[in-house]
Amino acid sequence: MSILASLHHVTRYAYDRPVTLAPQIIRLRPAPHCRTRIESYSLKVTPAQHFVNWQQDPNGNWLARFVFPEKTREFTITVDLVVDLAVINPFDFLVEPFAETFPFAYPAEFAEELAPYLDAEPPGARLSTFLASIPRERKSTVDFLVGLNQRLQHEIGYLVRIETGVQTPEQTLALSAGSCRDSAWLQVQILRHLGLAARFVSGYLIQLRPDTPALEDPAGPAQDFTDLHAWAEVYVPGAGWIGLDATSGLLCAEGHLPLAATAHFGAAAPISGSVEPSEVTFSFDTSVTRISETPRVTYPFSDAAWRALDALGEKVDRDLAHSDVRLTIGGEPTFVASDDYQSAEWNTAALGPTKRSRADELIRRLRRRFAPEGLLHYGQGKWYPGEQLPRWAFGLYWRRDGKPIWQHEALIAAETASYQPLGQDAQRFTHAVARGLGLHTDYVQAAFEDPTARLLKESELPENIEPDDAKLDDPIERGRIMRAFASPLGAPVGYVLPIKRWATQAKARWVSELWQTRRQRLFLVPGDTPITRTLCLLIRWPRATNCRNRSSSRNPFPLPATTATAIVLNAVAGKTRRP
Repeated sequence: MSILASLHHVTRYAYDRPVTLAPQIIRLRPAPHCRTRIESYSLKVTPAQHFVNWQQDPNGNWLARFVFPEKTREFTITVDLVVDLAVINPFDFLVEPFAETFPFAYPAEFAEELAPYLDAEPPGARLSTFLASIPRERKSTVDFLVGLNQRLQHEIGYLVRIETGVQTPEQTLALSAGSCRDSAWLQVQILRHLGLAARFVSGYLIQLRPDTPALEDPAGPAQDFTDLHAWAEVYVPGAGWIGLDATSGLLCAEGHLPLAATAHFGAAAPISGSVEPSEVTFSFDTSVTRISETPRVTYPFSDAAWRALDALGEKVDRDLAHSDVRLTIGGEPTFVASDDYQSAEWNTAALGPTKRSRADELIRRLRRRFAPEGLLHYGQGKWYPGEQLPRWAFGLYWRRDGKPIWQHEALIAAETASYQPLGQDAQRFTHAVARGLGLHTDYVQAAFEDPTARLLKESELPENIEPDDAKLDDPIERGRIMRAFASPLGAPVGYVLPIKRWATQAKARWVSELWQTRRQRLFLVPGDTPITRTLCLLIRWPRATNCRNRSSSRNPFPLPATTATAIVLNAVAGKTRRP
């Protein structure tokens, strides 16, 4: 499971008088090749009166160019970002067969693209000695890189340097110490002299306190930590750019957030630009805060935490009872997927690829627990202003007296199955319902799409646009037109069986009739909803003397009469269309 963490970074320059700032280049946005997912990012700059242009440099890194029209006594850069620190395996790559063993040669087609990253500076005496000490016998490329990275970590001590600039490889080797940027630049030069393309990377490093102490490896940080950092990347065919952190001796993983990767360290400075001469006070601050972390094998809920949760829940119950607050579940309880809670369908989007199937699974679980013989109703939900179609809603209904409403769960269609019923299936089902009620199948009437509505829709299109033309901007409307034009006009789209429960002194029975219209057929109002919502708007009810009624006292259901009515009405109103 991942950890959501918030990184906060402030850099401030305070001047002794108002000064003119030249255009400033800020490279503090995670680079496009950053493998750690960035949930949110913001960059704020003071003075607030400025112009900013986001760009990408020749290496593809993000940079912001700020122009300040007026003088200022302060220049402050504030970065806030939220990262998903899901575990990244730094060895999750495959190497091309020709590059599996070091040394190897890059293909000729790589020569031009990798030329800046193979351009090595002339080595000094100490660097030449170090290069000569590196074994050249054939060895696994990955093992060779890991070994070189660990050697640098052992031989070059870490040094905190406030001074600007980067040491030369000769200086770093002579001191056997350097800052992260010094070790990174030394490693870049060593790799290039070995014939390996390498680049310098500046970025953020996030290190979180481990859940449990390490048994064999070096102990991690005692507290969560973040700061600007530097490391090297080497290009291995098949694997791409692999991050090597000579400061820790490890390959780069989820805690390394690259900001700029360049052939020379001078083009990777987090902030660059000039200012007129003045006295300046420099300060900076970095911090990292855990926002969300789910329990995991190494960080489960403790017994004390469980007891605290139980105690808190009991206190809330007592407070509610004392204040006579009576809670009920409203029409819109909020549920999210526990394994994918960051996706749009559980945060901002009304619909999504899994929401409906998850809702079907949940409503069935509720039915099995609270109402094993209750009725599941799959119908229309709310219709919000500005949306062309209503949303869906799943309901569960049961009787307080415990009597069953629906006994056969297997007959309830599952959202994960594709049934694709045809017109004859709807006709056969409606005929079976009529016979089950003791009614003649003549009362089953076909319903049709209205051809006049299609002709009117086609007449509204410009002459140079077909129904499937992408120039129709609205995808919902384009799909609606295509469905209407693809279906044959003479084919029924659904069937109707009018029924009514008729009670007399003798016994209750079912009655039906033929609905008659001036056009001799049942035509539907154009739309995407089930036919029960588009049919009755066009019914012209005849006089009672013209109705041809037939009734039956038969009840084929081994259930109470009121229950049977609900089942039949729900079945007849089945989904002949889907929104």
